Amino acid sequence: MPPNIPQPPARKPRTNLVVIGSAVAVIAAIVVTGTVVVQSRTGDGKPAATDTAVATAGPTAHDEDNAPADQPDPEPTYSEVDADSFTIGLKTTARHCFGSAGCNVTVEPDLTFLGDTADVDPDAVYDITYEIHGDESGPVIETAELSERTSLNYTPSVISTASAGTEVSAEITDVSVQEGAPQARYVPPSPSASSANTPA
Repeated sequence: MPPNIPQPPARKPRTNLVVIGSAVAVIAAIVVTGTVVVQSRTGDGKPAATDTAVATAGPTAHDEDNAPADQPDPEPTYSEVDADSFTIGLKTTARHCFGSAGCNVTVEPDLTFLGDTADVDPDAVYDITYEIHGDESGPVIETAELSERTSLNYTPSVISTASAGTEVSAEITDVSVQEGAPQARYVPPSPSASSANTPA
């Protein structure tokens, strides 16, 4: 009887190990791929912005060279001042009457500027010519000087009226600039010229 020779143990196939190893490799690949996708995309599925895209470009030396130089402030502009810019009245400061011989009346101009004095050139000096009516010899022409917008220099006028009840009045006939910004002179038309242009 032949001797019993022990049989070597049957070798188990390594299919399971191969399958398990393959499964681990696939899972690792999926995890790595998923990680890469997550890192390269934002939550809305769009590519994430890079730092260079977000960064704001600062000024360059070329831009600074092309920057416009500081412009000087524009020269101030002022309103034109003419005879229509004022109203004028007369203030009586003295009156001496001599019965039927009439009266000697001292008057001073009372000027009112109709606009904003801030619109008047502060460096200009204006000569304001006006006529006083009521003197028995005819109109009396005087000139006042306006400077620094509100400073009025004048000489009181003494007129002779026919009686104490004679009404005196004044009107501006001309305004001219003595110095400062040049302005056009304003001379209103005379009453005779207005009547000459009136059709018969």
